[in-house]
Amino acid sequence: MRVFFQGAFYFYKQIISLLAASANHFLPLFDKNSGSQRKHWHNNWHRLPPSWVNPLLILMWLIVGISLRLTNLTAKPPWTDEFATLVFSLGNTFLSVPLDRAIAPDILLQPLQLNPAASIGDVIHNLATQDSHPPLYFVLAYLWMKLFPSDGGLVSLFAARLLPAIIGAASIPCVYVLGRVAFRSRLVGHLTAAMMAVSPYGVFLAQEARHYTLAILWVIGSLTCLVIATRHIQNRTPLPIWVALFWIGINALGIATHYFFTLTLCTEVVVLIFLACLQLQTSSKFSLLFSPPWRRIYAVAVGTCVAGLIWIPTLLENENRGALTEWIRGSRVGLDWLSPIFQALGTLIAMISLLPVESSQALVVIPSGVVMLTFFIWAVPILLRGIKIQLQQPESRMMIQVLTGVVISAIAIFFIFTYFLGIDLTRGARYNFVYFPAIVVLLGASLAVCWYPPQMETEQGKNGITSIGKWGINGKKAVMLIWLMGFFSAVTVICNLGYQKYYRPDLFVQLIQQTSPTPVLIATTHKTYVHTGEMMGVAREIKRANSLQNPLFLLAHQDRDPNASTIALENTLKQLPRPFDLWLVNFHAPVAETVKTCVTSDTQSLPTVDGYEYELYHCQ
Repeated sequence: MRVFFQGAFYFYKQIISLLAASANHFLPLFDKNSGSQRKHWHNNWHRLPPSWVNPLLILMWLIVGISLRLTNLTAKPPWTDEFATLVFSLGNTFLSVPLDRAIAPDILLQPLQLNPAASIGDVIHNLATQDSHPPLYFVLAYLWMKLFPSDGGLVSLFAARLLPAIIGAASIPCVYVLGRVAFRSRLVGHLTAAMMAVSPYGVFLAQEARHYTLAILWVIGSLTCLVIATRHIQNRTPLPIWVALFWIGINALGIATHYFFTLTLCTEVVVLIFLACLQLQTSSKFSLLFSPPWRRIYAVAVGTCVAGLIWIPTLLENENRGALTEWIRGSRVGLDWLSPIFQALGTLIAMISLLPVESSQALVVIPSGVVMLTFFIWAVPILLRGIKIQLQQPESRMMIQVLTGVVISAIAIFFIFTYFLGIDLTRGARYNFVYFPAIVVLLGASLAVCWYPPQMETEQGKNGITSIGKWGINGKKAVMLIWLMGFFSAVTVICNLGYQKYYRPDLFVQLIQQTSPTPVLIATTHKTYVHTGEMMGVAREIKRANSLQNPLFLLAHQDRDPNASTIALENTLKQLPRPFDLWLVNFHAPVAETVKTCVTSDTQSLPTVDGYEYELYHCQ
């Protein structure tokens, strides 16, 4: 980590000097003769040809982004959703794991073994019958993981997480394109890319073996097409055919990657309706809605609908869809009705800043919370002022409205699902990928105003230095501080101090090692492959530690009758030789009679472990 920070500090100095140099070639947002006229840039960069500065700066954002995303890539243990990615991407299935009997760790981990006989058809079939996601990312992961050898007989976690990390880094130059196209400003593009590189939310998604970074790429592409379409609507010119076809293709790929990509499409529909209303206000001719630009947009809508409809039979035939989404359903009582609001707000905040407020130590949580609160008290007025000034500029007003419409529409849709349909989408921070790129571009547009603030919006500090806000910090320093906060927030994530893993099987296995000198049986109730994944995490850590004596696992299946798990546990205990320790982990069923013959351990003195509620019995 020391080498990492030294390298990061060096890159930070180079980036700032290069950004100042490249800014000389950007089209200014405001009057060139204003009092905020820029000074001569760093001597190391002023001799660079103008054509070199732009790609070099993009490359540096990319280096920063990929470095953050690859640091500690395998330090955190995989969790249930990642196990689903690993198993299905190999063309394997969870159905091969025996239920209702004691099994060894190697049998439980068998679906994580490379399967040379599996094909892409197996990947697609298993997903369609056992999972609730479309297959595009899993097929790519299937092809990708064939390039890497196994790790101790199991699929390589590094390989599985490397793919989304690389795709996540690819979103940095892509979001630069979105920012530049939207505001016709390389400065906005670079600041957008800079914030994407260090966004703690972006780093969090990129370090998981899941499909969200690929979905973000499609969101960026679709929003870019929306921006282009907006300009053609403004100018009343036909949307180029290649843009329309590209837009349909991107939308089709987005739906084939994650069904929630359709939420992004819904926000685009809302924005297009808004644009149509604006046009009708300026002209009462309803025929405008059938003019060439709109006809092409209708064609895009039809093509996208066709691309989405082909997945409906797969969704309807999947019998596991309801069971796999139970965790985001449920009733609310009292203050629980306010939880979605705070969950949505927390995700928005963590897209920019996230210090170790999830730590279990108050001495870490309190200072981190104070720093974050102070930062937002200072930064939010600056960012809002930047958006306000962009709204006052004729060239950028419409794009601010479009991107803001995407964000507001997405949040509104989340709350509609949560409060009216009983599906709390705010519980899954990762689902906010549907509007995350729009937030980053709005941030970049606001920071561009901070970088070159207009004279009327600044205050003269001491020694005549131009500053923004009330704390005497000039625009460029404000941008640097906000970027640095993002950088340290990304470090918080890669150190597992923010966006912490839901499950900590590594800590649970350490607890078993310290507590149980005899053989152990780890039993859990089983409904879906989610519960298999919970035990896979434990089995994987046991295999890595290689210190427990003949551990066994029991997945006691239950459908609607909890007693089915009780009976499976009873039968298993009768067959095992004693002594052994019984660990009931996330066991949601009545305790078997045979268990009552064992000595109950006082688990109140033992530490809690995220994702694993347990009871310990010593069976002599």
